[in-house]
Amino acid sequence: MSILFKKICRLAGNAIVQYNMIENNDRLLVGVSGGKDSMVLLRVLHHFQQTAPVSFSLEAVTFDPGFPGFSAGGTAEYCTGLNIPHHRIHFDMAQLLSEKKMEENPCMLCSRLRRGNLYSLARKLNCRKIVLGQHLDDAAISFLMSLCRGAGLSTMGPNVPEKNGELRIIRPLIFTPEKMIADLAAEMELPVRGECLYKEQLEKGDRRFFKNLLQEMSLRIPDLRSNILRSLSNVQEGYLLDKKFLDLNTTKGDADETAL
Repeated sequence: MSILFKKICRLAGNAIVQYNMIENNDRLLVGVSGGKDSMVLLRVLHHFQQTAPVSFSLEAVTFDPGFPGFSAGGTAEYCTGLNIPHHRIHFDMAQLLSEKKMEENPCMLCSRLRRGNLYSLARKLNCRKIVLGQHLDDAAISFLMSLCRGAGLSTMGPNVPEKNGELRIIRPLIFTPEKMIADLAAEMELPVRGECLYKEQLEKGDRRFFKNLLQEMSLRIPDLRSNILRSLSNVQEGYLLDKKFLDLNTTKGDADETAL
């Protein structure tokens, strides 16, 4: 086991314990796209399955958009090699997007289809938790997007309920920087299978813009990611502008002195 793998396991283990992500006898459905994040996540969970003090089972699922060169079959073989059952959800996304005239904004439909089918499969397999591979950079980028677009002070939660509350979404890599994951994927020579057909549109979107912004800010603030993580873990409600958290009651004298 490499030093880098140990570091990522430690970060993931801390996140799992701190946010109570995995409990004894849990059945987990892991979203495995075949990219570096989900492949590293799968290896970390497989390691924990062998070493953790709690017992849990893993099922893997790949959303296959039918893009040329997208090797869902290769991802399935990789999962099988780890003795993790694999499920494939297939759609011809190019045709669906064309029919709905959504080629310029493909993520909305793709995300909706993925989410709905993940939830359905989880219920079918009696998995009460869905595990996703978002990492610290993803959380920081989502926070910046939400902040700058006026959507509130929010980001991807580490352990959150889905809309109906029957399932939970957990993100064990939430403390782990993307570069660390990329370095481990290269070190372990993990196969990366498939690429989005609409990557050019993605390059022009908000997420790419804020990812580049995060990189630029990191040049000035080297500890930016860990600082954002610390801030997200230390919300000071009384110093924001949401009236739900503010004590606006003042005495008559105070009101007279401070009124504009």
